[in-house]
Amino acid sequence: MVDTRQPPSTDAASSRKNVSGEDRQRAEDRLRIHQARGSRRRMRLAWLLIGPGILAMLGENDAPSMLSYAQTGATYGIGFFLPFILLTFGMAYVVQEMTVRLAAATHRGHAELIFNRFGTFWGFFSMLDLVIGNVLTLVTEFIGIRAGLGYFGVPAWVSMVIAFSIVYIATASRRYFTWERLALGLAAVNLVFIPAALYAHPNPAAVATAFATWRPLPGHFNTNLLVQLMADVGATVTPWMLFFQQSAAVDKGITAIDVRHGRMDTAVGALVASATGIATVIACAPLYLHHVDLSAVSQSQFAAVLQPFLGSTGSALFALGLAEAGTVAAIMISTSSAYAFGEVARVPSSLNRSFRDAPWFYASLLGGAAIAAAVVLWPHAPLQAITITVNVIATLLMPPALLFLMILVNDREIMGDLANRRLGNTVGWIIIAVITLMGSTYGLLTVFPQLAH
Repeated sequence: MVDTRQPPSTDAASSRKNVSGEDRQRAEDRLRIHQARGSRRRMRLAWLLIGPGILAMLGENDAPSMLSYAQTGATYGIGFFLPFILLTFGMAYVVQEMTVRLAAATHRGHAELIFNRFGTFWGFFSMLDLVIGNVLTLVTEFIGIRAGLGYFGVPAWVSMVIAFSIVYIATASRRYFTWERLALGLAAVNLVFIPAALYAHPNPAAVATAFATWRPLPGHFNTNLLVQLMADVGATVTPWMLFFQQSAAVDKGITAIDVRHGRMDTAVGALVASATGIATVIACAPLYLHHVDLSAVSQSQFAAVLQPFLGSTGSALFALGLAEAGTVAAIMISTSSAYAFGEVARVPSSLNRSFRDAPWFYASLLGGAAIAAAVVLWPHAPLQAITITVNVIATLLMPPALLFLMILVNDREIMGDLANRRLGNTVGWIIIAVITLMGSTYGLLTVFPQLAH
């Protein structure tokens, strides 16, 4: 019997051969989403589409952020700062929602868009902004891991090996979807700050009153209070989040039809992250109520200092949460840096590629994590100073990043119908103005400290 089937054309065979593994894996992810949407399985569709927003928000609940919230509760109590933290995550939602629309409209990473839209000079300016923040923040993540695991008696070098190994394992899957699910599982551990807060036996009426009345700023306005406000803002909105969420959404294959779920993903992340941030303030408020002197206590010793008030279980949960916060953020920030590096260097940059296909992407990702871990183990490194100042620096670096973002989301040539509308612009410019005002005030008070009196 003669086989009458025609062999595939040379062009078709060549076309299939030229399709990269990255494209095939992304297409498989999109097929699952299409099938879930077609069968109207809403919960499965939501499960497939969530990820970048939750990871960006919980990744920002990193070691310096949780230590900043701890310092807030221990120094000022809950009155003003509980609703203030909720407000900052509202700001974070507004900012990150813009990156969702940018990803859906352009299918390009944030760094690549800036270089294409503003040119080489401003592209490298934004990259410098990102690199400074990421390097300092990545070091503080490993400081937090060292502090958290140190509470359980784990030697510093062992904690660094464990943390780096987790970062490596997360990337070894060579599949964005697998990496994302692993990261989400680790990020869920951030919720341990909530039961830790319950061990502080907070007064429900006092917590409710803090949200209902929003008491005025505690004490007299001075540089220390301004630094705490800036640190809490920097604990919520930072440049790396813009680069990470947009590039992750592109790697995930998000399209315009997915924007609604991208917003939901970001909103859920903001709500969960704000809940754990608020819980951390509440957990440390007993130090404020009992007038504990923290002048001789480093931020890395918070778990031990909390033990008389939270008990051994509560303080252990706090230490575990601190280690988790540093680990998840180390994964997110190193990936954010690698995405940006790959986009700028015009080399393959995707978690859907293998080590062989994207060597520079993975080298920059793992290299940054290795350098940060080495700095933490370096004798006499100023770890305390880095931890205290990193969130303040993040706030100072944020206005230029937000300015680029606002210009991009208002560019109808690239955004089309997904461009910003009047309300989004109004809120966005208010956020830029507030953060710029805080940074300018900090600069004035640093140069002219007499103005604070």
